[in-house]
Amino acid sequence: MILDKDSAWVDEVKLDEVIILPKLNFKNRDEFRDYLILKRKTKKVWPYARLASERFEILNQRLENIKSKRKKRKYTLIIQKYVEEEFTEELKKLTKTEGQILVKLIHRQTGETTFDLVKDLRSGWRAFWYNTTASFFNISLKEEYQPSTVKEDFYIEDILQREFQSGSLNKQAPKTDIQFLELMDKWQKDSLLLPPSARRSFGRY
Repeated sequence: MILDKDSAWVDEVKLDEVIILPKLNFKNRDEFRDYLILKRKTKKVWPYARLASERFEILNQRLENIKSKRKKRKYTLIIQKYVEEEFTEELKKLTKTEGQILVKLIHRQTGETTFDLVKDLRSGWRAFWYNTTASFFNISLKEEYQPSTVKEDFYIEDILQREFQSGSLNKQAPKTDIQFLELMDKWQKDSLLLPPSARRSFGRY
C-alpha cells in the first residue's frame, strides 16, 4: 500500500461479500419462458414496491411523533392523497399479473399485506371494498409473499437476487425474513430443480 510516497505492508484486505448464485435449470422450455416473463414483470413493478415501502416507513416514523389522534388522521389523509396522486395513473397501466406481483412485493418490503396497509390508512370497510374490487381482476390484496412454499415467489426472489447482484435493480432490504441460499437448497431438495441426470439446462438468468 502506498500513501503519500510511503509504502507499508498490508496483512489483509477486506472485500465485500459476494454470493455466487447457482445456475437455474428448468424442466422444459415452457417453464423457462414463464421465468423470463416473470422476470420482466418483476423488474417493472419492483420500483413501486420500493417506493411504497419508503413512504410507509416515513409515515410510521412521523406518526410516532404526533400525539393527537385528530392530527394523526389529518396527516394520514395528506399522505394518502399524495400517494394516490403519485401512483394511481401509473398503477392503472399494470396488468393483472403485474398487480399481483406488486402486492406480493409490498408484503416483502413492508411485512404487511396491501389489504392491511389500506385498512390502516383508511377504514376496515374500505379495505374490504378494495379487496373485493381487486378480486374481480384476479388480484388479492391479502396475498402474502411466501418464497419458501410458493414456487412463483421463489422464482421472484431468485430474479431479485440476481438483478441486485448485476446492478439492474436497486437493492432494498426486506422486512420479511428471507434466507435465499436456504430457499435454493430447499427447492432443490423438493425437486423444483431437477437432479443432474434429468436436467435440461437453458442457461443462467
